[in-house]
Amino acid sequence: MNDASKPLPPLPFTRPDIDEATIAAVAEVLRSGWLASGPKVAQLEAELSAYLGGRPVRSQTSATIGMEMALLAAGIGPGDEVITPALSFVATANVIVRVGARPVFVDVGLDSRNIDLEQVEAAITPRTRALMPVHFAGLPCDMDRLYAIAARHQLRVIEDAAHAIGSAWRGRRIGSFGDLVCFSFHPNKNMTTIEGGAISGGSPEELKAIELHRWHGQVKSGPDGFDTLLPGGKCNLSDVAAAVGLGQLRRLEEFNARRRALIGHYYELWSKDPPLRLPERGDEGHSWHVFTPLLPLTQLSISRREFMEAMKARGIGVGVHYPAIHLFSAYRALGFREGQFPNAERIGRETVTLPLFPAMELHEVERVVRAVNDIVRGA
Repeated sequence: MNDASKPLPPLPFTRPDIDEATIAAVAEVLRSGWLASGPKVAQLEAELSAYLGGRPVRSQTSATIGMEMALLAAGIGPGDEVITPALSFVATANVIVRVGARPVFVDVGLDSRNIDLEQVEAAITPRTRALMPVHFAGLPCDMDRLYAIAARHQLRVIEDAAHAIGSAWRGRRIGSFGDLVCFSFHPNKNMTTIEGGAISGGSPEELKAIELHRWHGQVKSGPDGFDTLLPGGKCNLSDVAAAVGLGQLRRLEEFNARRRALIGHYYELWSKDPPLRLPERGDEGHSWHVFTPLLPLTQLSISRREFMEAMKARGIGVGVHYPAIHLFSAYRALGFREGQFPNAERIGRETVTLPLFPAMELHEVERVVRAVNDIVRGA
């Protein structure tokens, strides 16, 4: 059997890149005996703060709990409304419900996938307390317009920046300005702590509330004095996770530059008559967490599932980011229904996530493009 006839290796849609120096740093933490929150967590928060221009940063075990704590720290609760896009990972809406508030969905741009700011203004009521935009796939929202709306209506902004570590709006990094900004360090994100997240920003009072919520609501007074100020949870990051995050943060700009180069190759290969609807490209401020074109399903004789199975048969992983939130059972139960947010619904039906990760090679982009062309144009 010659090389040309050998099956190609599996190509996932994403894969973290953990180098040997980071693995050695984790081993050092394991040998130290200090595994829970300690010096490495403090170092990671300090280095993230420096990366974000000196803003305060507090870490958590996930972006989900970070967003929930940000809402609580901002005083959002029962009777309040929070405006958020109908297209995101469901955690964006879940945390609003979990603090007792009501999510008010608005539609997104078909190509940007970001919140439609025209609809945001129309959705504001006397009960609206906050806006929770999502920087979808790392493409920043229009921050000037977003914060102008918030200021005009005296609203808080909790940014779901789970996709956007390293993204920038007009040269300013997301998280280096604004209100409360929540990042994710899940393994499929642009940098990882295995599981983890962080909040950037906050007043001294809000930072104290975040610290209380992540550690049982407890404060110490001396070696034997404890008090519990509120019924907090437990979502403090470990030093093991922080050691991974420190290695990843030092390579984040390299990772994001590679993502942009890979995306550039996708767009170059599909510069004429692409078989898919490509997302908005943005500029150098886009960190490209995921690449999510739309399938032209109305023109095809196959379903999305059949497309994904055909890609899998070629050894290529494909994901879905994301179904429209308001069509999930939990949100239909709140009164949302099909037809309310047509762009989110269309994206939810047609989107596919194609491979994109820093260790990917240009020839692997070409492999994906060939496979998509064959499947879509053959259908």
